[in-house]
Amino acid sequence: MKGLAGYLLYRALSGLFGLLPAHAVRSTGRGIGLGLSFVAGKRMQLLRRHMRRVLGPEPDDASITAAGREMFASYGRYWAEVFWFRPRRKDWVVRHSVATGLDDVYATQQEGRGVVLAVAHMGNWEVAGAVAEALDLRVLSVAEDLPNRRITDWFVKTRAAFGIDIIIHGRGSTMPALTKALKQGQVVALIADRDLSRRGVPVEFFGEMTTMPAGPFSLVELTGAALFPVGSYFDDDGWRFEVQPELPLPEAEDRTERIRLGTQALAREFETLIRVKPTDWHLFQPNWPSDATADETAP
Repeated sequence: MKGLAGYLLYRALSGLFGLLPAHAVRSTGRGIGLGLSFVAGKRMQLLRRHMRRVLGPEPDDASITAAGREMFASYGRYWAEVFWFRPRRKDWVVRHSVATGLDDVYATQQEGRGVVLAVAHMGNWEVAGAVAEALDLRVLSVAEDLPNRRITDWFVKTRAAFGIDIIIHGRGSTMPALTKALKQGQVVALIADRDLSRRGVPVEFFGEMTTMPAGPFSLVELTGAALFPVGSYFDDDGWRFEVQPELPLPEAEDRTERIRLGTQALAREFETLIRVKPTDWHLFQPNWPSDATADETAP
């Protein structure tokens, strides 16, 4: 029943938010998220640590706490929008979105090369799929296989409605499928700021060592695709996506070192993109070794 109950909760929330107009969805989601920030004590401690890394030593404790609460509000908006979205609303979403920096992406495709869009957990990355599809850039992505298979399948259907084709990690061969798509000149979008396996590439990220997934630059190495970092942000009543110039595969003597250097360069790009609007970064899990030693726990 636990699995079924969780799935039914998702469906109920989808039905509830689906009845609301867009402005009410945003305000309700933000309100719920902000409210949770006052009862999720340990999670707020974690977010304060994350914001301290991003904002540096200058902001006082009150400013750091305010940033953590705004992260909760932003994340609440993200979930509310996911539950609210319907295929019939796609045109409205696209009209309220702005995407910049796409000329190089189109030029890359004209050369016959694949495209890797490297995205952090920022803003509403699901909306990016709808925008990309409207711009003739339908994307293929990878999703985690959640313990609740019904919820995983719900996410797959929801993301398909946004215009995102999904490969479930752990159900079949992920890398061969992505490699094939890129060799055919397709667009692959990867959320690349968090290493779920903890076996990724060591990088310095906001002044502290952690790991990030090797996948993006491994695919570039295998296929010759072009990698573009992307910033995803909320605007007041819409969404904004900023595609950065191609991040080339660095030169080095061996493949491992090329991937390491490329992943470190991507970490630097993510730092820049996150600092544009830090509270739109939805990192609610421990991400650095010191998070574990501080006794912070994941959901």
